[in-house]
Formats: sequence, C-alpha cells, structure tokens
Amino acid sequence: MFWHTFLLASAIKILFLASYRSTDFEVHRNWLAITHSRPLAKWYYDATSEWTLDYPPFFAYFEWALSQVAAYFDPAMLVVTNLNYSSTQTVLFQRGSVIVTDIVFAFGVKRCMSKLAKTENQHIIGSALLLSNIGLLMVDHIHFQYNGFLFGFLLLSLSYILTENYLASALCFAVLLNLKHIFIYVAPVYVVYLLKFYCFRNNGASAMAPLIKLIKLGSVVGGVCLLSFGPFYNHIPQLFARLFPFKRGLTHAYWAPNFWALYNFADKVLSIVLGRKSAMASGTGGLVQTFDHTVLPSISPTTTFVMTAVAMFPTLYKLWTLKNTTNLAQNFIRAVTMCACSSFMFGWHVHEKAILMVIIPLTVLSITNRNDARWTLFLGILGHYSLFPLLFSSELILIKHAMHVVYTGISVLLFRNIHGGRFLSIPERLYLYGFVFLSLFENIIHPALNLDQTLPFIPLMATSVYSALGVSYFWLNYQKHFITQTPFLTKDQGVSKTKKN
Repeated sequence: MFWHTFLLASAIKILFLASYRSTDFEVHRNWLAITHSRPLAKWYYDATSEWTLDYPPFFAYFEWALSQVAAYFDPAMLVVTNLNYSSTQTVLFQRGSVIVTDIVFAFGVKRCMSKLAKTENQHIIGSALLLSNIGLLMVDHIHFQYNGFLFGFLLLSLSYILTENYLASALCFAVLLNLKHIFIYVAPVYVVYLLKFYCFRNNGASAMAPLIKLIKLGSVVGGVCLLSFGPFYNHIPQLFARLFPFKRGLTHAYWAPNFWALYNFADKVLSIVLGRKSAMASGTGGLVQTFDHTVLPSISPTTTFVMTAVAMFPTLYKLWTLKNTTNLAQNFIRAVTMCACSSFMFGWHVHEKAILMVIIPLTVLSITNRNDARWTLFLGILGHYSLFPLLFSSELILIKHAMHVVYTGISVLLFRNIHGGRFLSIPERLYLYGFVFLSLFENIIHPALNLDQTLPFIPLMATSVYSALGVSYFWLNYQKHFITQTPFLTKDQGVSKTKKN
C-alpha cells in the first residue's frame, strides 16, 4: 500500500513536467554546469551567471553526480555559458531528477511511520498525507527545487531518534546540514537532545561513558563535515561568503508570513499615517535588497539572530529538563517543530518555503496525537496558501486552488478517521475562512478595480500579513502547550472535549 501511494504521487508529479517553472530551474541547471565543467576549486568562485553556487559542498557533490547522468540527455545544458538554456531534454532531465530523488523522502516517511504508527490505519494515513503534501508538490514539482530529497534526510534522522539510534540520527542530520545549511535552524534541538539523552544518560555505565559517547558523537559529525568541507580547505572564506550573504536584506522577494511581515506592514502604515515617504516602496516590490524602515527602527542580522535565540530558549530549556521517558522522542520532534517555527518567525531573510520545515515534522506527529493533528490542519491550510505567490502564473490559479481544497478536504477526512470529531475552534475556523475572501480579493476584486496596474503588490502584502497572523498564533499556542506540557489529548479525550464545545 505504501509504495502504491508513492507511485500514485509520482504519477501526479509527472503531469507537471511541462508546467511553469521559476528561476530556480535555471539556478540548478547552472549548478549542474559549474560542477561538471569547472574544477572543484572554482565551484564557489564562478560568477558567469548571477545564480552562483550558494549551497554547502554535499549539495554541490549531488549536483555533480546528477551532471554525470545529465550528459546523456543533453550535453549543452552542462555548458556554463549557456545561460537560461531549457531544451526539452533539459526540462525532462531536471524535472525527472526531482521526482526520482524523492525516493529519499519516501524512505524517510516509511521509517517514521513504521516506528511511530500504532496501527496500520495510522501508517497508511500518515504516509498518504506526507507523500502527497501539496507544499512539496508546489515548491518542488512546479516552482522547482529538491526539498523532498532534503526532507528525506530529516525524516530519516527523526526515525532514528524514535528508535534511540542516536549516532545514526546524528549522521543523517550532519549530512542534511551539509546539503542545505538552512536546517541549522533546528540544530540546537539536536545538540540539547543528544547531549542530555545520549551523552549524559548514564544508565549505570562507567564514569567515562559520557566522554566516550561525546567522542563518538563528535567523530560522526566531524567526519561528515571533513568529507564535505575538506576538499575546499583553501577556499573556506569564499565558501562561507556564498553560504551566508547577509546583504540580501531582512525579508525575501515577498515577505514570508512571519513577525517581520507584520513589522514591515506596521512601518508602512505608520509612514502613511505620519505622512512620510516610505523607504519600503521597493520593499513590497518583489526585490531582494536591503532597505531602511521609515518609522520603526531598522533591523540588523544581529538583531534577528538574538531574537531567534531568545525565541528558541524556552523550548530548548524545556527539552533539557524533561525527565519522563514517555513520548520522549515525540517531544523531540515537537521541539524540532517549535525551533523551526521560531527561526521562521524571527530569522534574517527567511524564504516563504521554509514554512515546510514546520509543517512536515508536525505532520509526522499528527497520526498519534489529536492536538498535533489539530495544529497540522490549521498550519497546513494557511501555510500552503502562503506559498501561492510562488505560482503567480495565471494558468496556475485554478490548479493551485484545486490542489489546496482537495488536500485540505482529504486531511480533514483522514484526521477524523483517526481521531474523530472536529478539531478547530470557532475563531480558528473563521480565520481560515478568511482565505476565501483573500483569494476573491486577489483574483477578482483587485484586477476588477484596476488595482493590478496602480498597486500591483497589494495581494502579496495581504497574503503575507494575513498568513503571518496565523503563523504567530500557532507559534504562541504550540509553544505554550510544549513548555507547560499541557496534556496532549488522546483520541477519547479529544472526542469528549469536542462534544462539550
């Protein structure tokens, strides 16, 4: 049944081979060309294209491996100077490579479900929700990226936590960090958890056991990093300059739905009220650049780093103080979810796609716990909608809305099958219904009033700000549940509570 679901999901992905694709398609074609045609020492220096290589070495090696196969499809795609090259063979290869490498995601899903699901029904439902996640479908198979491949390593790492195979978990996560450094957002959770529950858990062992375990753990992580960065030993400064380009500005091309979207919006409103010319005229224009706020204080990378660390601290402290081994691994995944959300809320230049770092681990938990299912449904609806601006092409309007409605409807039915009853409060449902009106405004009212000519980026701002309210609500409430260890409802408790409402 599992592999039938995977094959069905893959068949749906094939339907989008010829669909709209973003500039990320050319980004990855260029990386194929760089790693295939340039010597390794030049990979992080080449600037033939504006889309320079800015992922860690393991991903560069991954692109090199793909390029060896790509040469059989169309060697011209591997010529560095063939900018914006997109032959039929190139499209077929790159789209196909995303579909094929999703097998890593499938293995991660299968391992997590086999370790976490208590019944066959839970296994099937959890697998179906993850394998058919429309966020990954939109971002990877229409927009174009390799997030499914990357999340596969995250899920494999989580699955080894579930079986207390801590070194294997650390190995998978270290590989993931060296594939895409954005996952450093959740690295503090691994540090706290592995130190507390692997290194310092004595279990009657000798006094030297913690040190020995620490050495083993350090050797695994250090060995992976050595394999990754070792060949670039003489080019580390250039490599890190590519990995951490802080001149890109506080917010991405359009504001990711986080605290800074609300901050930017507040500054823009204040500038209008106070009659000041907004410095953020370009800030809503879909450009990647730095700008100063007009009324509120401008934000530096250091400020966002401190705020993110402060936001994470309660979760990390609670994780460190946990003593009850019951559901310990599930609490680890909740901590991963919370720290990913804290980084999404307060990080520097956060991409809208990073909301999937919160939704995917949360979905893993949703099969066994009613409260986690509730938040998966709530955040999934608003988080997947917040990805719509990535698919701005007019011919995709019906497709993305249809995918969203179908996936949401299926999610509701499947969660009711496991947990029974309703999940969301009346205010939460009213908030989510607001996305219907937001969609009507964006696609019908806004163009009908010719605002798409005078104020073209109002829909982007509205989507970001409205979605940011929901993400903030989730972050505050889910963190409260985790820190206070409010009992996560069982199926029976949840049904009983629902009936009272």
